[in-house]
Order: sequence, then C-alpha cells, then structure tokens
Amino acid sequence: MDTKQTQNTAKVYFTDFRCRPDEGPVDKLKRLIKAAGMSEIDMDGKFVAIKMHFGELGNMSFLRPNYAKAVADMVKQAGGKPFLTDCNTLYPGSRKNAIEHLYCAWENGFTPLSAGCPVIIGDGLKGTDDIAVPVEGGEYVKEARIGRAVMDADIFISLTHFKGHEMTGFGGAIKNIGMGCGSRAGKKDQHCNGKAIIDESKCRGCKRCLAECANNGLEFNAEKKKMTVNSDNCVGCGRCIGACNFDAIDFAQDAAVKELNCRMAEYAKAVVYGRPNFHISIVCDVSPTCDCHSGNDVPIIADVGMFASFDPLALDQACADACLKQTPLPNTQLTEAMQSPDFHGGHDHFDNLNPNTEYKSCLAHAEKIGLGTRQYELIKVR
Repeated sequence: MDTKQTQNTAKVYFTDFRCRPDEGPVDKLKRLIKAAGMSEIDMDGKFVAIKMHFGELGNMSFLRPNYAKAVADMVKQAGGKPFLTDCNTLYPGSRKNAIEHLYCAWENGFTPLSAGCPVIIGDGLKGTDDIAVPVEGGEYVKEARIGRAVMDADIFISLTHFKGHEMTGFGGAIKNIGMGCGSRAGKKDQHCNGKAIIDESKCRGCKRCLAECANNGLEFNAEKKKMTVNSDNCVGCGRCIGACNFDAIDFAQDAAVKELNCRMAEYAKAVVYGRPNFHISIVCDVSPTCDCHSGNDVPIIADVGMFASFDPLALDQACADACLKQTPLPNTQLTEAMQSPDFHGGHDHFDNLNPNTEYKSCLAHAEKIGLGTRQYELIKVR
C-alpha cells in the first residue's frame, strides 16, 4: 500500500518479545500488525486465507496457535471471514493428505476454538484440488499449481515461523507462501531439477533417509549395505538430505538449489499477485531445520522478535539480517558446525549451518520478478 511502501523501500515493522507485566506476546503481535497497517485492507465480508505451518507430529518448534488466533481475531474484527490453511506434502509424514493433515493440526493445537477460525487444507483431500495460476514475469514457471482454497480467498495473509532450513538456508515468508501454497503437483514442480547423489564412503546404510522418500527414489543395496538413488524416480525434494546424519547425500546438479529458490519465489508471486496481501514473521525457536521434520533440535540463536510488512521479500530480508546479528547459542548444530576442524565459513549463520544450501538467489530472483524489494525501513513498535 502507498502509505506503507515507496517504490524502492518497503516498511517493515518490528517488535521484540519483551513484555510489560500486564501483557504477553499476543498483545504485542496485535499491536504490531495494527501499526503495520493490516486494518487498512478492506476485509468486510471477504474470505481471508491465513497461511501457516501446523508442524509435523513430534516437532515442537512450530508457532503456537495463540499467534494464529491473534491474527484471526483481528480479521474478524474487521469483518473478514478468516481460515487457517496449508497444503499437503510430497513426503511421508502426518500431512500428506487432508485427513492426516487435519488430525496433525488438531493434535498440535489448531482447532476452531484455539485458533479462532476453521482449518481448511488448501489442496483438498488428496492434494489434487489445485488451480493453474499464471506467473507474471516468470522465468522458470509459467503456471503455478496452487491449492484451490488458497486462491479462492479474497485476501491472503502469511503467518510464518522463521527458522533454518536444510535446503533453502532459511524458511521465511517466501518459502511459507511459495512452497507451502503449492499443491502436491506444485511442490513437485518446484523440486523437479536436482537429483540426489549418495557418497558410498559416507553412507552407513542406516536407512533413515529411506523413510523420508515418498517417490521410490531411494533403494537399499543389500550386498553393499548402502543406499542408492533411482534417478528415474527421484524428484529432488531434498527430504533425504535433511534425514542423513553423515553428510552422505548431496545434489547431482549444482544449480538445483538455485533453481528451487527461483521457482519458489515465482510460486510466491503467483499466490499474492493481484489481490490484497499482508505478511507476518515470528523469529523465535529458530530451529536448524524445517518444521516439516518429526522432531527438532534446539534453537541456534536467541529469540529475536516479530516482524510485519506488506512486502514478503523485504520481510525475509529484514528477518535474515536480524538473525545474522545474533550471537550463536552454545551447544547447537550451528556452533558444532563452526567448531568443526574443516570449517571455512564466514559470518552467515545460515550458510554455516547448512553449507550445501543458500538463500541469496531466492531473494535476488524475487526482487528481479517484482515480488517486492530488498530495501526496507525498519520501524520499531514498543
């Protein structure tokens, strides 16, 4: 909106987690999104999709339902009809179809009572209820496969848990929107470039990666007691990489991560383009890997705060910048990586945490295609 963003600089609003005795983080979140201008969107009688991650069963780092309820309550106060949404996953787990996905959301605390609105799985029962959305200015994707319920909404709001990620460096607003709103076909479309390769000298034959593969892309060689890749079936989703504790799995194509990042940015643009949208990121419990895993390690940095903007790209840039200013916490995956004898990293926590990943190509491409700007003015809200 014109009052919140100039042509070259976006306004990003920030508040930390320090609270007065008579308030909590939810109160500060409401104050933040009010200051950031969400109420300027005409929501009267409109369907409002609030896109967030409900967490995999066993994971404890996802955002609490209290944050979702704060956003839903403010939407209802403005006359809107909010619903929480996410789309089904490609990989095995608790969210690969709407039945299991809803049970997972409920078990993790997301019910109409706790969240203040219904939960709707965006791409339907089997992940096939999607719509082809043209990507304005897309270089890698001409039509994005987006969950139909997401696109049926009049207004789109993203509520993101900002954390590390084993493929894209970090998981921020663009990933929550682009990858998260893709149907199962859309997720496969984004992941389709790279193929996994396995270093047999490092593989222990533990088969932990096998449990993460939904596409028969991995096979166990019983004679060698090593994992192998079936390149015909591998879709390059990267779940196996996050599952391997021995760094035995990598991408066969150097450009795979870069192309994934670019496709993800183009999917995000398809979701938000041409309709009112607003974005919130909460930087707490910054786990080293995605909330998609059925477990989580300790945070790599201290809690930072909450951010909000009309620009998802500026929001990601601001969150990343804030995280890079933090001191790594001791006894974490990050400090272990930095203490490794072969460590040759710099001052970028996300690069140091997952050296096989990078995030800068996503931000650069998002700016190139007009998703937003990386230039921002940070406005603090008390």
